[in-house]
Amino acid sequence: MSSTTLSSPPGVNSQSPSPSPSLYLSRQSSQTTISKVDASKISFIPSTGPGVHPYDSPTIRIDDPATEEALMDAADLLCQGKCVAFPTETVYGLGADATSTVGVKSIFAAKQRPLDNPLIVHVSSLKQLRGILAPTNSTSATNGHMTVTNTEGNEGEIPEVYNALISRFWPGSLTILLPLPTTNSPLSSSVSAGQPKFAARLPSHPIAQALCHISSLPLAAPSANASGNPSPTCAAHVYTDLQNRIPLIIDGGPCSVGLESTVVDGLRDPPVVLRPGGVSVEAIRELGGIWATTVVSAASHEDSSSIIPEAPGMKYKHYSPRASVVLYEFGARTPCWKDLARSNILSAQNFNAKVGILRTRTWKAGIGVAMLDSLRQESGDHGLGKGGLEIGRGLFAALRDLDDAGVVVIHVEGIEEVQEGLAVMNRLRKAASVVVRKVG
Repeated sequence: MSSTTLSSPPGVNSQSPSPSPSLYLSRQSSQTTISKVDASKISFIPSTGPGVHPYDSPTIRIDDPATEEALMDAADLLCQGKCVAFPTETVYGLGADATSTVGVKSIFAAKQRPLDNPLIVHVSSLKQLRGILAPTNSTSATNGHMTVTNTEGNEGEIPEVYNALISRFWPGSLTILLPLPTTNSPLSSSVSAGQPKFAARLPSHPIAQALCHISSLPLAAPSANASGNPSPTCAAHVYTDLQNRIPLIIDGGPCSVGLESTVVDGLRDPPVVLRPGGVSVEAIRELGGIWATTVVSAASHEDSSSIIPEAPGMKYKHYSPRASVVLYEFGARTPCWKDLARSNILSAQNFNAKVGILRTRTWKAGIGVAMLDSLRQESGDHGLGKGGLEIGRGLFAALRDLDDAGVVVIHVEGIEEVQEGLAVMNRLRKAASVVVRKVG
């Protein structure tokens, strides 16, 4: 088996002409290919030196020619302004060149995503991130594709306030808000939806890192699902939502976290978690200093339909299966047969329709099965586990499974909103049609 070590990205031609938006969008019906890639064949050799972050400017090693070829093919598509779905540790992302308006708009088109919903930029190193914090020296347009140039060594500075977060949580499932250059930003304005800050993350998944490194591109990448649907945690979920809308899905197996990244804005005092996710608020506060005062945005648990979203996941109804979701908050009463069999949702559609149940920590296995069977109603009963990490990892897949089973309504047992529970309940509230609250 051969081995390839790349100290700098291979010669992918990032200046290749790309189609205009109208040409690209007309090709959205082309066939979608799924390419299996073994993430274990990819590794990064860390940067060294006193006080240097391991991912300041690492080199990549690929121990398998087939893996290298698949990644090169994907990088070539990205450099043409097309979008590619790939795994991260959180959920599958739909990535495109963050400096290309054509590429970024192809994401919005494939997902049917609202244009005011900003995207997260993924990078493979701190050096790559510093490169997009500096203004570009020139821009040019070729067939609708923006080409940006930066003088060698022209790098911006990552705000010092983030040093502790980057040292502790990168690479990983944490996204930070950063200031755009006041003029000539290398990023497409569509990435930040016209706002003065943009969101950035250094993922820990080897495939996500490798695509950013090999293509020499920062990749804008929201979840690779149709907008509003439960996020995809395996390649099959992506194919279900986006088949024939995107050219390529890289199948790297299931995601290990299963919930999107935490988004935090440390450019304000106190720092604000805009979207709970894979890194808990408690873990951030444990860093001390200004981070000990971190607060959670009210938009994460209140009606946010009228806000201007500063980060993805803040404004719109998200993570929703086709079935209606009834969320029982932590401490709310356990549903009885009347709740399961005689809800307004069922009576408005089909009294004998199939009912789904997602259990977590206290509801007993088989809850509702006997009472629904006595009424000749079918039920689908899923246990998500008891640990917060386990529940988060399986949540989106369980919602999709129950959709596939044809349920009309899903009753979900909520959990306490601490540690990973804050992110789990954030997603469930965004998905829910009805919320049953604790009384007293």
